[in-house]
Amino acid sequence: MFVDSVQIEVIAGNGGDGCLSFRRERFVPRGGPNGGDGGHGGNVIIVAQEDVDTLAALVRRKQWKAESGGHGRGANRHGRSGGDVIIPVAPGTVIIDAKRDFVLKDLVEIGDRVVAARGGKGGRGNTHFKSATNQVPRQRSLGESGEQRKLILELKSIADVGLIGKPNAGKSTLLSRLSRARPQIANYPFTTRRPNLGIVTADSDRQFVLADIPGLIEGAHTGIGLGHEFLRHIERAGILVHLIEPEPQDGSQPNDNYRLIRNELLQYNPVLGERPEIIVVTKAELGSAPTLQSQLQGQLDAPVLLVSAVTGQGLNDLTRAITAQLGRGLK
Repeated sequence: MFVDSVQIEVIAGNGGDGCLSFRRERFVPRGGPNGGDGGHGGNVIIVAQEDVDTLAALVRRKQWKAESGGHGRGANRHGRSGGDVIIPVAPGTVIIDAKRDFVLKDLVEIGDRVVAARGGKGGRGNTHFKSATNQVPRQRSLGESGEQRKLILELKSIADVGLIGKPNAGKSTLLSRLSRARPQIANYPFTTRRPNLGIVTADSDRQFVLADIPGLIEGAHTGIGLGHEFLRHIERAGILVHLIEPEPQDGSQPNDNYRLIRNELLQYNPVLGERPEIIVVTKAELGSAPTLQSQLQGQLDAPVLLVSAVTGQGLNDLTRAITAQLGRGLK
């Protein structure tokens, strides 16, 4: 199961209480204070790990609680600190405070981590309160409470290039031809239910990550269909490859479909409208594809590529165009 958004509760451990104690030993009638400190509470830590690619493991466990610190004891014995809880997530996970609605941390790289809830400090034993004027202190401090938060975790695919377009525009097929990814492919809308990633080899020492973003529909920016779930994965892509089908099965006009998708991107996040875009007419094996290519070039005053994932036509040109756009940022 692929999950890219989940809400959880994290509870750090409480600090242990300081101890109120005095030495009671034979032949030591005036034993001083010897109360130990309480241990610190454990933290809840979220870590981006290489072997995780979804948030599915968090669906069944909504609450993560760290261990509390032990209480201090006599003879200046300190309480044991509580153990931390580690939550593994996929790289690209954004941690959001659900109550205050701010980003706590964006875990982009493998090994990135954040203390989502910090454990409470342990209390001090009465030994700390001894002074020249207070030889028999009966004060101690209690342990602090651990932090508690409700978090929203959102996974955004990390890719250099994002394939966008309406359902059945040929994104999954193109991804399978350019990389070793094997996404589900079928001749009906919404074959892709999750982003698929593939590594494309441009030449002997250059590669880039290509993401097949599930098909967008009108109203996606408002959450219609799976709009927000799809659109969030586009945000990290350095450039966008916009695929346009020459003969849509729903009878819509290819030119209108291009403008519709562009509008959805702008409505969701205006920054996406500034991303470099490569426009591609797919299914070049169809007779109407070259005509559509010429029309779009005239209307948009921009280069439009023509490719076929079936015959391989134009795939090398597309790879070169992507490589040129990525430039120095290319892996």
